[in-house]
Amino acid sequence: QVQLVESGGGLVQAGDSLKLSCAASGRTFNDYAMAWFRQAPGKEREFVSAISRNGGTYFTDSVKGRFTISRDNAENRVYLQMNSLKPEDTANYYCAAGSSLSRVLRGSYDYWGQGTQVTVSS
Repeated sequence: QVQLVESGGGLVQAGDSLKLSCAASGRTFNDYAMAWFRQAPGKEREFVSAISRNGGTYFTDSVKGRFTISRDNAENRVYLQMNSLKPEDTANYYCAAGSSLSRVLRGSYDYWGQGTQVTVSS
């Protein structure tokens, strides 16, 4: 079992930055590929970014060049640095863990948190 707790969301203006943090506890953090996905009201869940166990990173096209993902295996944390935020980035952001990178990239997660709300005003 892995417990994930997100933090760092908030209300910002377009062009601002936010850094989301996800704290993991439970089973060995290093065993999992980690990801962020988001869901806006009335919309389907959307993959945002993933990081493999050895640090390889992946992003959906709409956030490439603006978002970065990182992980600190010693601290059991994964981060999402979001720059140049746009109103269309507004959503609830979830941290997720998967037993393999391929599963995570397909949107198949073993664990996920409660989410943190990001609202970007124009």
